[in-house]
Amino acid sequence: MPTLIILHGFRFFFYTNEHSPKHIHVEKGDATAKFNLFPVDLVKSKRFKAKEINDIHKLVLENRELFNKKWDEYFSNK
Repeated sequence: MPTLIILHGFRFFFYTNEHSPKHIHVEKGDATAKFNLFPVDLVKSKRFKAKEINDIHKLVLENRELFNKKWDEYFSNK
């Protein structure tokens, strides 16, 4: 599961056997979330507080092009 970036303690990653639509997973401690990239929407979350979800949403928006590029690079080689 490639880690793409760690920001403010949040680890952004995807699994090696992912599926469409393009999305990103986030974890910090025992909390997890999944966001679609286009559009940026929360799919599911466990143990994150509302403020953390808002912060993560902003980080996904700010880094969406990086996540999209990394997704395309990784999965075009599979």
